[in-house]
Amino acid sequence: MATGPKGSSFEYFGRQYRETFAHSNIELELRETTGAAENVQLLLDQKSGVEIALTIAGVSDGKHAPGLLSFGTVYHTPFWLFYSSSEPIDELSQLTGKRIAVGPVGNGGRLLAEKVLGKAGVNSENATLLPFAGSAAAEALNNGTVDAVSLLGPPDATAVHSLLQNPNARIMNFPEAEAFTIIFPELVRLVLPQGVIDIKRHIPPHDVPLIGAVDKLLVRSDLHPEIAPLVLQAMVEAHGARGIFQRSGEFPNGTDTEYPVAPAATDFYKNGPSTCLCGYPSMYKERSQCC
Repeated sequence: MATGPKGSSFEYFGRQYRETFAHSNIELELRETTGAAENVQLLLDQKSGVEIALTIAGVSDGKHAPGLLSFGTVYHTPFWLFYSSSEPIDELSQLTGKRIAVGPVGNGGRLLAEKVLGKAGVNSENATLLPFAGSAAAEALNNGTVDAVSLLGPPDATAVHSLLQNPNARIMNFPEAEAFTIIFPELVRLVLPQGVIDIKRHIPPHDVPLIGAVDKLLVRSDLHPEIAPLVLQAMVEAHGARGIFQRSGEFPNGTDTEYPVAPAATDFYKNGPSTCLCGYPSMYKERSQCC
């Protein structure tokens, strides 16, 4: 399974998938990558060994990546901009001339950062865009190597969590979030509620409007049919609970406008688990039902 850089949301969820596979005594090997774009390329490369990968909307589609199938949408990932300035930054244009960690080339976070910053006139010609991602980006902000960090990840992903708890890091809000979703239809508007990270410490001190990416799981069309139910179960366990940006049971779901949805996934969302995986009791009440 192709994931992403250390500390990223893809790496975070990949570890959860690996735990689900382990319950069925199946080892899921995680491949650290630069992110969404590389993940799609690894799936397309028959020699890579990668059969499962997380990616985001807007990177590619079924026309440009034939042979790939979607297992559905898994979550909405907020796009964060953290900065360390003592003065508040209210406009993206204020990042002109700054050193900004946007991730390596091929990383979904970098693709999104370049789109968003570019709309405000901030680009590689008037700002320094650096390849730090995940935990490395958070550390770069802490030690002053960069002035701002853009990240894609849930609040409990390692890098995002550390910055949300860091009193020296500020979150930039997106009051024009709705406009960004119109300009870039692959994005969604999200809100980080006041106090949701830490009520006692008032983190954040007010509602923070954000933009987010639509994350999905792709597989090769020749994925072994007996692995498909386990992948889908891993998706439910990793993404099905109530979260800051989702209702319980909202994800995963079979919605995908870019890739054809695999028949196994369509059947799963319509009828529930249909194939028994012995040794994985959470799929059925009793092992005797199928083993």
